[in-house]
Amino acid sequence: MEIEKSNQKNLLKNALSLIGEVGHMNELLTDHHIYRMGAYSVEIAKSLGWKPENYQLLESAALLHDTGKIFIDSSILTKPDKLTDSEWRIVQKHTIKGYKILNKINSPLFQLAAEVALNHHERWDGTGYPKKLKGEEIPISARIVSIADVFDALITKRSYRKAWDFEEAKKYIIKKSETHFDPKLVEIFISIFPEIKKIYSSFQNFNN
Repeated sequence: MEIEKSNQKNLLKNALSLIGEVGHMNELLTDHHIYRMGAYSVEIAKSLGWKPENYQLLESAALLHDTGKIFIDSSILTKPDKLTDSEWRIVQKHTIKGYKILNKINSPLFQLAAEVALNHHERWDGTGYPKKLKGEEIPISARIVSIADVFDALITKRSYRKAWDFEEAKKYIIKKSETHFDPKLVEIFISIFPEIKKIYSSFQNFNN
């Protein structure tokens, strides 16, 4: 029975990983981005005192944060030049599209994933999207994933820019505290930065 449960958990994890990777297929973003940012999210949640069952759920939900991007044309997501206003509006819709898909499944995991997908581009000062939520109006799950997602995106090479180094990305996160990001969570992220670097290195070793 225990072996069967373990196999079921592994099957679910693999399925979630596949869905998460499909969400980034049009973006050509690889190199374990969704797995690293999920792991960063766990470390932030641990520092907040979350129970294992809750931060494990968040890690799985984080894999699905960009599910809606499957509906965005790759020519837009990989465009090397600045997006036009109309293209930017199309990109912003991935949050709502992802939410609508994930919210159809009535389970704690997919409800949390839907919450993260919808809100991870909201900003602490209310200038984000899609609903311009402000401060603690933004679910804590999305506030955590937002920091993890942006940091890892910065240190990952994109079609339109080179990868930033760790210190550049760290300074950006600090700079955007109280505007883009929850200042309390930024403090936590910086305090666990050595662990964040270890997580990144562990995936580099995996590649090798």
